[in-house]
Amino acid sequence: MLTELSIRDFAIIDRISITFKEGLTVLTGETGAGKSIIIDAIQLLSGGRGSVEFVRHGTKKAEIEGLFTVEPDHPIYRVGEEFGVDIDEDGMVVLQRTITHQGKSICRVNGKLITLGIMKEFGQSLIDIHSQHETQSLMDPERHIELLDIFASEEIKSSMEEYQLVFEKYRALKKRYKELSENEQEMAQRLDLLEFQLRELQEAEMQPLEDEELAEERKKLMNYEKIYQGIHDAYYSLYGEQRGLDWLSHAMTSLESTSDVDEHLAKLSEEMSNAYYIIEEMTFQLSNQMAELEFDPERLNQIESRLNELNRLKKKYGGTVDDMLQYASRIEEEIDEIRNKDSHLSKMENEIHELGQDAVLEAKAIHDIRMQSALRLSDYIHEELRDLYLEKASFDVDIQMKKGREADPDLDGTPVQLLPNGMDVVKFLITTNPGEPLKELHKVASGGEMSRIMLALKRIFSRHQGITSVIFDEVDTGVSGRVAQSIAEKIYGISEGSQVLCISHLPQVAAMADTHVRIEKRVDNDRTHTAAIELTNEEKADEISRMITGAELTETTVEHAKELLIMAQKHKNN
Repeated sequence: MLTELSIRDFAIIDRISITFKEGLTVLTGETGAGKSIIIDAIQLLSGGRGSVEFVRHGTKKAEIEGLFTVEPDHPIYRVGEEFGVDIDEDGMVVLQRTITHQGKSICRVNGKLITLGIMKEFGQSLIDIHSQHETQSLMDPERHIELLDIFASEEIKSSMEEYQLVFEKYRALKKRYKELSENEQEMAQRLDLLEFQLRELQEAEMQPLEDEELAEERKKLMNYEKIYQGIHDAYYSLYGEQRGLDWLSHAMTSLESTSDVDEHLAKLSEEMSNAYYIIEEMTFQLSNQMAELEFDPERLNQIESRLNELNRLKKKYGGTVDDMLQYASRIEEEIDEIRNKDSHLSKMENEIHELGQDAVLEAKAIHDIRMQSALRLSDYIHEELRDLYLEKASFDVDIQMKKGREADPDLDGTPVQLLPNGMDVVKFLITTNPGEPLKELHKVASGGEMSRIMLALKRIFSRHQGITSVIFDEVDTGVSGRVAQSIAEKIYGISEGSQVLCISHLPQVAAMADTHVRIEKRVDNDRTHTAAIELTNEEKADEISRMITGAELTETTVEHAKELLIMAQKHKNN
């Protein structure tokens, strides 16, 4: 949820900080007080387009900062991992946006500088903004298949994973087939390059781990004197008259003479003997190493020359000898593939056909799940629309298989085009007038009807999308009476699964608020300022009364406002 929003020098706002709570927060106030400006600021945090016009007159920059708290399994963690932004286990995410008076936009997430495109990825996983004129993903036909899959997530997940595994293999093989078959000149040039590279690698006659072994040998040769002196000093410290081993032998003999009279000393005598023979063995090893050790300057030159050659090849073919040997193996296979192109193409055609048909079968399973889920979704949507007094509206999910070309895999003899998410094209269709044909959702014209349709859809999808904060900007425009009450109840219903921020002029919506904030515009020293005031229960009744009358308070309107608050509380309790 959006926990805190700080805005500075943005439009008519000089400085404002609002703490938001769970549930439904309603923002009310006179037209022009700055309610929509606050939503504009939040929209910038979600990656919206900035403008120098947002910078308050006479200041150098506008600054917006939002603090969000998320659950441990929120999708934002995946987004953070993808773009290298750390999100702590406490689930706190800070989005910052600065717009300078020169028009420069600076974006940060948890203090890290990011691009506007990346900020959009973060923002859209945290915030979902709906206005009368913009309804984002719900009205975007390209997103309808995604929304249907979110609705059917439990049923479709395993089938989608299986399909995508097969589809990726199918797509990669088709890409390779195209590369191998289309451009003869490029293939001939590619073959020349690969043959040269393979020849160069084979002539190097590299052995596994050769570079590491040579580096270790060079290190010893370059430190010959240090190694020899260390072995020499260690050996002569232990071996010889009045040296280490001599004194250990004396100690061992002394303890042995007491071992038959004291059990504890007998044990120490045994340990001393073991130590003596271990160190004696080490002395023999030091002697052998000292005898074998020799400095060969010619060998050092050979190693340097070989390592230089290997390093030259590493710059072209891999970071280690093993990497280069693996690369040589890969290009040897590719050379064979190009030289025997025709037989490989024939084999690949068969593999592509088999993979394509396997993918079609998996896509058909996904299609069937979508068809079943579409029926359930339609039933849910019709129920929501009835509650919003659109009982004569008809909603349908149109699912069509995307037609393919003759060379594409087929289903029951009909070629289909395989896509990353299956083979379906999904559209939400609706009509609000009996006898009228179903139309695509984004082509529905009436503002009041659009608001209710969008709320019905949002009521369903908010349970599945995992969005932290849902924001409604005057989506209740153009409605009144019982429809207004129904809209208020739907907006509150959405807030049960997500934090909801709502700008509204409807008293019914304001009465349903868990938190009511009044936005006021003041003029001090000939400058306009905006303030946000969280209302008490008594102040809520007065504000709702003003919303009803649009003028001064009367006992009747105050009583009506209190009655709305009581009705709203009853609805919440139920």
